[in-house]
Amino acid sequence: FDTEDETDIDGMEAEMQSYLDHVLAERAASDLKETREQITSCFEELSCFMMTHPGFAVIKNKYTGDTSQIDSLFMNLLDRYCQKVFDSKSLQPKTVRGRELSAVELCTYIKSYAQMFEEIGSHFPKAETMLDATSRANNANAVTLSITAYTDKMNTVAGPQSHDYHKPEDLALFHKEARKQALLAFDDMANFGSRKAIEEARDTVLQKLEKDYDVFVSLNSGRNPLLGFETYILPMAVAGISFILRWIADFTCSGWSQTCKASSDLLSHVYMAVFFFLVIVGSTKAKQISDLLDRVKAAIQLLANDGSSNQKNQS
Repeated sequence: FDTEDETDIDGMEAEMQSYLDHVLAERAASDLKETREQITSCFEELSCFMMTHPGFAVIKNKYTGDTSQIDSLFMNLLDRYCQKVFDSKSLQPKTVRGRELSAVELCTYIKSYAQMFEEIGSHFPKAETMLDATSRANNANAVTLSITAYTDKMNTVAGPQSHDYHKPEDLALFHKEARKQALLAFDDMANFGSRKAIEEARDTVLQKLEKDYDVFVSLNSGRNPLLGFETYILPMAVAGISFILRWIADFTCSGWSQTCKASSDLLSHVYMAVFFFLVIVGSTKAKQISDLLDRVKAAIQLLANDGSSNQKNQS
């Protein structure tokens, strides 16, 4: 710095701004012109903060991290830099193309930039390389945002906390609307960079939405009030038919007919066997029976609602 007063941090910051203006100023030569144009077009505000050497003590192998050995001017500049970065009055959310980033999305950008520097090694990245890294992170965030939007909307209808059963055609309509909103959110965010990369990211979203929809269909099917009825309806139907046939046989046949008597006894054994079978099933599956009764109640309500809806439509 030109100033020799180590406490004149404001003067040093003025020199930093002058240096930045000089670096970004238009020049006759074309060296790094594209890079300068890319930097000014990508950021709303530009600033720089320069540091002095921390002192020769810190570069020695025996340095233990003692901050008292660090150059005092470096520490003063570091203190001012931290104040500028973390001051609550000046601290603002990062934005990309006018959209504020969340903490999770910012982490994605940091990872993308770190991967970029790892790939290029010690070389300074080209402008297009920085743009690719930014668009790659933006696409990843767009994928996450759109999938989250779909999941949040579907969770209200058929998620783990939902208790209502929806007809497959109704659930398909919910899925169609949630899918539409998710893709709109993706298209609104993933709007710069490689068109091919954007399409690949969009395909990833579509595949994930279809997989998630299968999960919601499975969850909704588990709430079907008629689910599992076949386990009980068939034995009960056999028992009912056997009882009716036995009553008919006893009512129509004479008492001396051995054929009728044998048939009556057989039918009696059938429905009694079914009765004890259902008692055993009920004793071992009390929870399932309770759920079954709840499904019966829900099925009756569902049929009643459909009936009232049909009457309203006819009227």
